[in-house]
Amino acid sequence: MARGYFGARSKVYTVAKNAVERGLQYAYRDRKNKKRAFRRLWIARINAGARMHGTTYSRLMHGLSEKNIELNRKVLADLAMNHPETFREVVNSVN
Repeated sequence: MARGYFGARSKVYTVAKNAVERGLQYAYRDRKNKKRAFRRLWIARINAGARMHGTTYSRLMHGLSEKNIELNRKVLADLAMNHPETFREVVNSVN
């Protein structure tokens, strides 16, 4: 598992073992952080798209929940970035 590490981290057993254990701890932690980071990115993109159409992220999400429009943040962010005309229709359906 220490293949690719530099110096003693790949040659000396005890150092390599410690490096691999630490790497596995970081991997476990960062699998959780990755989900947080993507959610923050999606929210920022949705907010930017919503503000271009005269509303805010919180008003948009509240309106979507009131109208029972079940689009998740990943899909909304993709619409805001890559399909602005469709995103505009979603925003207009809420207002």
